[in-house]
Amino acid sequence: MRYLLIEHDTVYDYGNPVTLLQHRLLLRPREGRDIHVETAELRIAPAHRLRWQRDAYDNALAVVDFLEPARRLSIESRVGLRHYQDRPLDFVVAEYAVHFPFQYPAWERIDLGPYLPPVFGQDSAAVGAWLEQFWRVGQVVETYLLLDRINKAIAAGFVYQPREEPGVQSPATTLARRAGSCRDFATLLIDACHWLGLAARFVSGYLYEPTPIPAAGATHAWAEVYLPGAGWRGFDATSGQVVGDRHIAVAVHRHPEAVSPVTGAFTTVSPESPTMQVAVRVAEIAG
Repeated sequence: MRYLLIEHDTVYDYGNPVTLLQHRLLLRPREGRDIHVETAELRIAPAHRLRWQRDAYDNALAVVDFLEPARRLSIESRVGLRHYQDRPLDFVVAEYAVHFPFQYPAWERIDLGPYLPPVFGQDSAAVGAWLEQFWRVGQVVETYLLLDRINKAIAAGFVYQPREEPGVQSPATTLARRAGSCRDFATLLIDACHWLGLAARFVSGYLYEPTPIPAAGATHAWAEVYLPGAGWRGFDATSGQVVGDRHIAVAVHRHPEAVSPVTGAFTTVSPESPTMQVAVRVAEIAG
């Protein structure tokens, strides 16, 4: 069990006064059997109204309506939580799904429908060609072993490059460049699962890293795959690891571009490019 403190600060400087339109924030971790949020504080300036909602994916969504113009927008999130997932491999896959290929039961496919089509359908041929090194039609392989090999192959065979640009690279672009960010690697793994007929979804969250690494200080992203009998299991294609007690999920979605931590817009009569600063810190605290 870990007790973690997450500090996530986002600051926009607009130069001139702007009218801030509604903003939507995905900053509060998803609670469940493995994660218990004990403290949570959200400080926002300028003056505003804040409403909490649950979206269609059961993510905790903060909706912010601003009451006055501003030259600067500041969003500070502080969350303390206990993470109990210290045995990520402690799960049992249903007997019929232990080996791949398998078919989800019809009653489950109804619910899994949104997580089965490729996100980037135009890249299916490139993804399928890349997957031939792991599985070919007619082969039978252990399902978890197949996923583990694909996950580790991305981590070992691609160069991690943090990107400030919004959105994600298409899988074909990541395959061609052999490089990408954590969200690009997660997207490639998700569409690889889709090509194989496995339900998969995108996860946005945080990563606790005891030893500082180049990727520290930012949000993180990985994939979850639905395995019958085991449920949604996380695979981090950036590290090649199964998701455990260092990963803190904030939001899930079928589409990788739908769960940015902060989304919103503004209007102004004096156009000027705003600047943005983001600082993220995840620390373990004795407790």
